[in-house]
Amino acid sequence: MRTLALLLFPAFAMAQQVSDTAYHYPLAKVMYTADTGPLILFDQAHNNPHTLKGRYAAFGDLLRQDGYQVEPAREKLTPALLRPAKIFVSANALYDRANWDLPTGSAYTENEVKILHDWVQNGGSLFLLTDHMPCGASVNTVALSFGFNVVNGYAARTDRQEEIFTKKKGNLHQHAVTRGIDSLMVWGGTGFLAPAGAQVIASLGAGYEIFLPSKAEQITDTTPRLSGLGFVNAASLEYGRGRIVVFGDGAPFTAQLEGIYSRKRGMNHPKAGQNAPLLLNIIHWLDRKL
Repeated sequence: MRTLALLLFPAFAMAQQVSDTAYHYPLAKVMYTADTGPLILFDQAHNNPHTLKGRYAAFGDLLRQDGYQVEPAREKLTPALLRPAKIFVSANALYDRANWDLPTGSAYTENEVKILHDWVQNGGSLFLLTDHMPCGASVNTVALSFGFNVVNGYAARTDRQEEIFTKKKGNLHQHAVTRGIDSLMVWGGTGFLAPAGAQVIASLGAGYEIFLPSKAEQITDTTPRLSGLGFVNAASLEYGRGRIVVFGDGAPFTAQLEGIYSRKRGMNHPKAGQNAPLLLNIIHWLDRKL
């Protein structure tokens, strides 16, 4: 029985992942003048490994450059917390940051799920970014409340090559957010089923499989797996008066350096040059500017 984790997911072999503070994406034109745009709340209250001063620093910097007000949400969800916000971002929320093995509970309480659901239905916009096990299960109560079903697994290309979705390949789809975008680079993550009425942004397909281990990162040649057929890793949905975008990987909109060789991962990667403009398109769509 061979252990496949390092072959399938080289990031397991890496040392620390840190923010690439040298990364900067220049904007020729901004949506709003400085600090006049809507408030974007970035979740930091649910064991999120990504923070605005950490791995998602580039995310916050880019959106602030575009004129948005981007603030961390360090408290559990309440109507009062969400009321002033236009967009709520949840990136890699975790039920238990220390234990990634099964079983995995919800990072959000039932009351928080209802509060977030009602807020979106009444006009709020949710950007839900999840990732490989245990992130999928940690946010699935939130996802299911809108009809999305996230797999608590690890997605990988069957040929083990870099994960670059393109319109030419047919796995990056025509959508308002992909206007002018020809490619998207991701790093593993997971897949999910999108509800009727959702618009797929990127799909997995037969060239992927999703591994379902009971213990995190313990993937062997006998680990159960699903074909990627029918699963997607990015989609949007109009829900009530609100809007939702779900992503199955949290890395594409970071700018990280990994390990002793400082390998680039996220918007700073040489082959991920269109990830930053895609992020802007997503935020503009959630803001109803697209």
